[in-house]
Amino acid sequence: MMKILLPVDGTPSALFAVQYALRLRQEGLDASYVLANVQTPPSLYEVVTAHDAAVLDDVRRAAGADLLAPAEALLEAAGASWESEVAGGEPGHVLVDLVETYGCDAVIMGAQEEGEGVGPVAMALLEHCPVPVTVVRPPVPAEPQADLEP
Repeated sequence: MMKILLPVDGTPSALFAVQYALRLRQEGLDASYVLANVQTPPSLYEVVTAHDAAVLDDVRRAAGADLLAPAEALLEAAGASWESEVAGGEPGHVLVDLVETYGCDAVIMGAQEEGEGVGPVAMALLEHCPVPVTVVRPPVPAEPQADLEP
């Protein structure tokens, strides 16, 4: 069985990547999934105002769990097997570490939301990940056609 890492950041393109991974499963790929959300380290302001690192960790863990919930619902509805992880740190490095920790065979992730380029997290994975990385972009909505009648 192939194990696929699915980075989820709460964006529509991340959920599209989960749907893409599930389509591969429907087409016969024997796969299980690792959902991952990486929370960036707290800012100096957050550290100074919170006075308690455990409070910051709890807030970040809860935020990550909220962002993973829609992807978990998609996997559950499809009857897929998955694990979830909310981690903290620099997303590109942490995701590469998670690939190794969970023994993943591939990564499927959404493209950057705005613009045509690949985002910095996807670029970090493409450059440093020891397994294949697939970056999927949601289809562009069709432009309504102008009425051609005179």
